[in-house]
Amino acid sequence: MSSKPSALKPSALKTSALKPSALKPPALKTAASERLLHIGVIGAGVMGSNHGRVLAGLPGVRLIGIADPLPGHRARAAEMTGCRTFGTFDELLDEGVDAVTIAAPTHLHCELALACIARGVHVLVEKPIASTVDEGCQIVTAARRAGLTLMVGHVERFNPAVAAIKQAIKGEDILSIAITRVGPFPPRMSNVGVVIDLAVHDIDLIRWFTESEIVDVQPQLSCAVAEREDIALLQFRTASGVLAHINTNWLTPFKARNVTVATRGKYVMGDLLTRQVTECFGFQPDGSYSMRHLPVGHDEPLRAELIAFVDAVRSGKAPAVGGAEGVASLEIATRCLQDQPPVASPVQTPRRAAG
Repeated sequence: MSSKPSALKPSALKTSALKPSALKPPALKTAASERLLHIGVIGAGVMGSNHGRVLAGLPGVRLIGIADPLPGHRARAAEMTGCRTFGTFDELLDEGVDAVTIAAPTHLHCELALACIARGVHVLVEKPIASTVDEGCQIVTAARRAGLTLMVGHVERFNPAVAAIKQAIKGEDILSIAITRVGPFPPRMSNVGVVIDLAVHDIDLIRWFTESEIVDVQPQLSCAVAEREDIALLQFRTASGVLAHINTNWLTPFKARNVTVATRGKYVMGDLLTRQVTECFGFQPDGSYSMRHLPVGHDEPLRAELIAFVDAVRSGKAPAVGGAEGVASLEIATRCLQDQPPVASPVQTPRRAAG
């Protein structure tokens, strides 16, 4: 990898240059691990406010405050967490934070992350890591050079149902993965479509489940009611030969989050909302098989994610989802958009009533 950020090309994601092991930050000094970790939150929208809520209750953590330019957001965050709020992220950093979580709009991720890293602050940035692969690479390079922890908020990895699925397929010969992630149109969404907002979660899960990189992308996108794609049917093949499919949209009146994994020895079904995971196994020539419900934990995914971030900062160990992994998933999502520009659905003219 070149020492110049501009020389870090997206193609580097397919090599070992950005593997998490290469980005392991040095261990923190003992003194740092013996005091409260001072953490701030940048962005006081729904996700940022929840970051503040969880951090305010974590042992060994002092929530310094939440920064957001919107007074309404700051008021809500203050009411939810009881912490101080700031109109700019510079004011927050001036308070002397050790780490921040960034839950601002995606197009601000790069600017904010680089500014925090330049101040020697560890960073957890919400998914996707940045608006573009190049910006994501800049963040990864800056954190590596500074010896700081960089973690990406792919929170589904911390969903207890996902953890149960991961455990169930451990050591299995995976054949296919199918994921459905649908729901109603979110009014807050304006600068991205379903691929970046939703499917990037599942791209990350496919890579994590298979422990293999995606090498083939076959997207089908459509714009039904939004300016950006609001329907996506995405097919993938991993380097290990696994076929995967993602069905995602903003047209379903209810939320659904389902994962199925077929291996040579079992079939695992998981509902990520109800957190029910079922395993089918013992297939017989006559078509019969056995079925069982797997034990699933009850931890809040966001709390588990933030605990993992705090542990990585304190220990200096590689985070659960490093910056390189966040960039790799963003690259696949970007390929989906580049390989198949969204097609507008044909305008339907109202039918004339009979008679």
